[in-house]
Amino acid sequence: MSFTRWGLIALAIIQCHAAAATGGRHVDPSELTIATVHTVNLPFVKELRDFFVPEFNRRVQTRTGGEPYVWIEAYGSALMKWHNSLETVDIGLTDFGWVGTLWEPAKMPLQNINYYLPFITDDLGVLMRTFNKIHVELPAAHQAWTNHNQVYLAATGIETYHLLTNFPVRSLADLKGRKLVAPGPSAVWLKGTGAVPVNGALTTYYTQIKTGVADGTISMVTGAYPYRIHEVAPYLTLVGIGAQFAGALSVNLDTWNHFSETERTILRELATEYTDRSAAAVEQRYASALASMVAEGAIVTTLPPLEKQKWIDGLPEYGKQWVERNEAKGLPAREMLRLLMDGIRSAGLQPQRDWDHYE
Repeated sequence: MSFTRWGLIALAIIQCHAAAATGGRHVDPSELTIATVHTVNLPFVKELRDFFVPEFNRRVQTRTGGEPYVWIEAYGSALMKWHNSLETVDIGLTDFGWVGTLWEPAKMPLQNINYYLPFITDDLGVLMRTFNKIHVELPAAHQAWTNHNQVYLAATGIETYHLLTNFPVRSLADLKGRKLVAPGPSAVWLKGTGAVPVNGALTTYYTQIKTGVADGTISMVTGAYPYRIHEVAPYLTLVGIGAQFAGALSVNLDTWNHFSETERTILRELATEYTDRSAAAVEQRYASALASMVAEGAIVTTLPPLEKQKWIDGLPEYGKQWVERNEAKGLPAREMLRLLMDGIRSAGLQPQRDWDHYE
């Protein structure tokens, strides 16, 4: 179902009143709302529109014989903004929503672990399946969502990070004194390289590099390509700092309780499939964006293995620091770290630094 911007604004107002009046549930139980911050241009949103929503209806009809739900689909910040995605699902303004955990380091510290531990794995699918497993096995991870009146369904993320610079990078020494845009937690990835982290966002990278505020950035290719970062930073050095868990699909707890057990089973099935489909779509887009950059003049090289190892070895004991910081808050951080690292290893992969081996 498509809506004009004004229609969605009116819908948001109506649903705010409905949520307040019914304890979070919409008045009409045959209607479901799904909302995201990003548009369908991003793979994990496109998969919601093209797979999750229609497939849920199809399976419900097939298994229960009931009428399909009427879906109100509000993609692209129509109902939720980046800074309140968690709250939008919490209050029932939307039944389903993509919550950006990367924007909630204080409320969801366990979910932000990978941003502080680079070089774990470039395999997005393995990482996302590991996070799904953690949310089943670690009560505190699941509880972080129920504390905000919602149920975790499916992990989504972004592919590994590389360097885009306006100078060639042949060794770690080439980064010394260079200013690189590394927003938020990603600034810790540069520790020991000699590079100077500069704050910014995808929307500002181009101007920052063009005007000399920065000499380059750490970025994922699928994010950099649409913003034409390779035009001002044509040297793409493949490093593989690691894929990242960025957020998840969740469902309002009151909505979840409204569903039958058959519908909940369908949602759990779809959650697993949605994670895999989203990860595969991201990887496909990564390959396409990389090929397009090369076709448009980007100079692609790979950081030599010995130089990459110098980078990895020069990083502080982030695993130990993260555990100590979060255990002090009463969180099972050591167990979270163990489950994450063991999950990667059990998939047959070897993290390039064993962040859990620090004693």
